[in-house]
Amino acid sequence: MSDEFDEVGPIDYLVVEFPGNRMTGEGFPLLVDLVDRGLIRIMDLVFVRKDEDGSVTGMEIADLTGDGTLDLAVFEGASSGLLGQDDIDEAGTALEPGSSAGILIYENLWAAPFAAALRRGGARMVASGRIPVPDLVAALDATDAPR
Repeated sequence: MSDEFDEVGPIDYLVVEFPGNRMTGEGFPLLVDLVDRGLIRIMDLVFVRKDEDGSVTGMEIADLTGDGTLDLAVFEGASSGLLGQDDIDEAGTALEPGSSAGILIYENLWAAPFAAALRRGGARMVASGRIPVPDLVAALDATDAPR
């Protein structure tokens, strides 16, 4: 790995569906706050819409909530090259027709020093993943259930 990537944190992605194309904008200020506090760095941010016929098209970062302000203009042009059309098409398969989604690739800046220390020690990431909240709730419920 080149020296310029020695201090890079783990890179994650999210695909967030907005059923019925309803975006309230409530999460946007929180995303900006995560960036402002140096916890994450937005690498790619794309919005897509899946029409009733199943076609997936890109949406401009604009007034997504309809309140007259540009919601995420601060991230306009965020493109690392990691997110390609094949990724957008794949994300589209998970969407219900008549919905839209935000596709976000971000670096976990908070974890960069830890990751760099591990790499300097010769460690390497061999797997990672996420536990969905419903799975966590089900596991916790199972531990509370009478046996």
